[in-house]
Amino acid sequence: MYDVIVVGGGPAGISSAIYLKRFKLEVLVLMKDFGALDKTDHIENYYGFPSPLPGRQIVDNGLSQARRLGIEIRTEEVLNIDKLELFKVKTNQNEYEAKTVLLATGSNRPNLRIPGFADFIGKGISYCAICDGFLYRKQTIAILGEGEFMAEELEILRNFTSDLYVFTNGKQLSVKIEGAKIITDPINSFVGDELIKAIITDNNKYPINAVFVAIGTPSATDFALRMGAFIDNNMIVVDDKFMTNIPGLFAAGDCIGGLSQIAKAVADGAIAALALNKFIHSKSS
Repeated sequence: MYDVIVVGGGPAGISSAIYLKRFKLEVLVLMKDFGALDKTDHIENYYGFPSPLPGRQIVDNGLSQARRLGIEIRTEEVLNIDKLELFKVKTNQNEYEAKTVLLATGSNRPNLRIPGFADFIGKGISYCAICDGFLYRKQTIAILGEGEFMAEELEILRNFTSDLYVFTNGKQLSVKIEGAKIITDPINSFVGDELIKAIITDNNKYPINAVFVAIGTPSATDFALRMGAFIDNNMIVVDDKFMTNIPGLFAAGDCIGGLSQIAKAVADGAIAALALNKFIHSKSS
């Protein structure tokens, strides 16, 4: 069991992990990839670098620093986080337990540029199966996605209906799916009136009552939503100690809003680490 599991290997997550390790806490960092900085070629406004650097190099430098301190970093995709007495973090490879969790995956929520998609968010289109699936019990439900995140959400939706569609929107299905109709055609539009009524593809029109979005990998906001943490304008709500309304669940970086800059993410991670250390010791004293 770990004291803290940090979800995300960017500036906020690694900054926090470094401070936590210096506090002699058992820390695990879980990261799927290198995040938005991997696609940033030119960083020249971060303190201490006389010449511009690619974002990937800054991430690599942070990871090297963390490993030099003995921080455990695993490249695994986090699929779900549950909280009972302890936090249980499920990845595509393992399950881990921790006293606390820090969400630091950045901000990433798919917004499909398909006619009708934005119009029906909150009107039949949802990002959280565990939050809203019950509203559509015994109805026709579609889920958008092609990978393990989609499969995880699909298992939740099976509790509410057997009439399930999986839409991959032209992508290849990367997991084995049974008990659902699989549609691989590209989606042309989402249609309805006050609520969504159908998905139209190149080849057909599919009447549905709800659409759940599980494209790519889950974001920090997805995890927070499923656990019942407060969300405002797609950002995780935290207090001045970077803790959510769920005791022991913290968040830092772009996923809590504010200035989307490395300097702010690093500061968030450091402050969150101080608060995490204090929280853990208050529970053990």
